[in-house]
Amino acid sequence: MNTLNNDIKQKLTHLNVLEKIIAINVAVFFIGFILQAVTSTLPSHASLKWFELPSQLSELLVAPWTFITYAFVHYDFIHMLFNMLWLYFIGQWFLSLFSKKLAINVYFLGAIGGAVVFLLGYNLIPNVFSSGGRLVGASAAVRALLIFMCAYTPQMDLRFFTFNIKLWIVGAAIVGMDVLGLLGPNAGGNLAHIGGAILGYFYAVQYKKGNDIGKGFEALADQVTGWFSKTKKSPLKTVHKQRPNKDMAGFKKDEFDAFNKQKRIDLILDKISKSGYDSLTKEEKAFLFKAGK
Repeated sequence: MNTLNNDIKQKLTHLNVLEKIIAINVAVFFIGFILQAVTSTLPSHASLKWFELPSQLSELLVAPWTFITYAFVHYDFIHMLFNMLWLYFIGQWFLSLFSKKLAINVYFLGAIGGAVVFLLGYNLIPNVFSSGGRLVGASAAVRALLIFMCAYTPQMDLRFFTFNIKLWIVGAAIVGMDVLGLLGPNAGGNLAHIGGAILGYFYAVQYKKGNDIGKGFEALADQVTGWFSKTKKSPLKTVHKQRPNKDMAGFKKDEFDAFNKQKRIDLILDKISKSGYDSLTKEEKAFLFKAGK
């Protein structure tokens, strides 16, 4: 049993941050399934009710955590499967170009953006959206990652069967389908999709200008995770004076190299967004491919 636990822990440590989110989603799905199966008093699709996002503000006030937790709740296996497949493939693509912290910021802010638009729709125009709706699923967060990529490199070509299609066209088509979906049975879910897309687009536009709008959320997340950290700072510590190993512009060599690498990636992506992938030199394509690996 200890060997199995060690194997599981070892495999989890090798997952990237978005793959860990996938693992959490899958685990929550099966927890909800088991709870519903063993507790006959729970109605279908209600075993994780306290983690769903309610549309009524009076319910939200006593369960504010649902702004985030709803994005980890799936009751339908196909719903969960497709969301996680989207997240896996988009996540690999995203993390080949950007940092894991940026991925976390876009993902969770996308979930929050989806929740905000969902709540606005149900509370400002209740005649359009029936009351009592509840939101579950990671679609808004996944949509934020996808639209971020579409907005950051809109002129990048995406191979679609035998022809290429611009990335901005893909993003526009997906948002268009979400807008049409407001007329269907999953109007609340499509509201959240649109909220996630808006966040992803706005984040990308600002990020291209050098503004990371997720820094505040990142600082808050770091503070919260710090509360649960196992390591505690000792009130007394021994101070060793030594010359800091900073030999390039005030940074360590590996930090300086990582900074230069990210800046070069940003310049190449900016070139793609303006002139398309084919405008890259052979050297730039090789560098981008190597960075992606």
